Amino acid sequence: MTRPPSVIPRILHIHSSFDPGGKELRCARLINAFGNAAHHALVSGDPERRGAAALIRPMVVWARFPRLTGKPWPWRLNRMAAAMAGYDLVCTYNWGAMDAVLAHTLFADVYRLPPLIHHEDGFNEDEAEQLKPSRNLYRRLALGRSSALVVPSRQLEQHALQTWEQPRSRVRRIANGIDTRAYAKKPARDVLPGLVKRRGEFWVGTLAGLRVVKNLPALVRAFAPLPDEWQLVIAGEGPERVAILAEAERLGIEHRVHLPGFVADPAKLVGLFDVFALSSRSEQFPISVVEAMAAGLPVVSPAVGDVAAMVAESNAPYIVAPGDERALATALQELAADASARRAIGDANQARARTDYGERKMIERYKALYWGLMGRKFA
Repeated sequence: MTRPPSVIPRILHIHSSFDPGGKELRCARLINAFGNAAHHALVSGDPERRGAAALIRPMVVWARFPRLTGKPWPWRLNRMAAAMAGYDLVCTYNWGAMDAVLAHTLFADVYRLPPLIHHEDGFNEDEAEQLKPSRNLYRRLALGRSSALVVPSRQLEQHALQTWEQPRSRVRRIANGIDTRAYAKKPARDVLPGLVKRRGEFWVGTLAGLRVVKNLPALVRAFAPLPDEWQLVIAGEGPERVAILAEAERLGIEHRVHLPGFVADPAKLVGLFDVFALSSRSEQFPISVVEAMAAGLPVVSPAVGDVAAMVAESNAPYIVAPGDERALATALQELAADASARRAIGDANQARARTDYGERKMIERYKALYWGLMGRKFA
C-alpha cells in the first residue's frame, strides 16, 4: 500500500555540515525560491556547523537524525532509513551523506521510503587529486536505488556515468546559477567593517571556505610579488585561517592580506575586487567564479573542474595548469599591470554570466526535477 501524500510536500535535506559553501548556499537559495510550496527539514551531521541556515527565510526546521559518521553497520543504516520515513522526497549531499544514501537503497521497501536525489558537488582534500577506489565502489552500491544524481559540472557528469557507473537516465547536470543582475552595481568602498578600499588601491579577491583543498596559502604566495598598491582579500571562514595568516607573515605582506570572514551577501562585496582569483586543488562548477563573472571581473584560476569552460574566451590565458604557482603568479602580475585587459575580459565574463548562468534557469530545472519525482504539480 502506498503512503498517501501530505497536503504540502515535505523534503528532507541531509548534509554532513551546513556551514556556508557552494552546495549549502545553493540549497538555501532553492528553499527560499520554493517558498511555501514545500516544508523543508535539514540535517547537519556536525551540529556546530550550521551557519548557512541564517540565509533561509523565514526559519529552519532541524530534523532529528542519527549520526552520519561511523561504520556502515546494518543496525545503524536501519536507523537512518527509519528517520527518512514520512517525507515526500529525500535530498542528500556529497560524500558525507553517502551512508544515508546506502541506508535508503537497503531499506526503501521496509519503510516505504520516498524518492531520493543525491547531489554531488565536489571533493575534499582527500580526493582532490585522485578519487579513492574504495569510495567509488561504495558510491556505486549506495546509489543503486536513487532516483536521480545531480551534478553541476561536466567533469562530475563523467565520473557519475563512467566511474560510478550510473545509468544515463539517472544523471542530471544542472549548472549553478545566480541572480546575475544583483552583481552589476558597484558596492560601497566601506562595505566591510574595518576594511575600506582606498583611492588608488586595487584588490585581488576570492570567496572561499578556508579549507585545505582551497590551497589559499598558495594564493598568498602568488599574490606576494604584486606592487604595494594591491591588496589580497580572502572572504570566508574555516580552519585554515591561521595557516593563511602565517604565510602572509612569513612573506612580510601581512599588512596587505585581509581575512574579513564570511560575507552573507557576496553581491555587496565582489564588485570591489579588480581581479578574482582561485588557487584550489579541486573545484567543479564554483559559484564564486559565476559571481565574479557577473560582477564584470577577470578570473585567475587553476584549470580545475569546469572553470576553463565557464569563463569567456578572452579569459582563457589566465586559467593556468593546476599546481603551477609560478603560472598563477604570472597571470596575476599580467592582469595587475593591464587595466584595459581587466575591463575587456570582465565585460566579456559578465555578458557570458548573464546569458548562461542565470538563477531562474537553475531554479526551474530543480523545481521540475523535485516535483516531478514527487508526482506533484508545483503550487
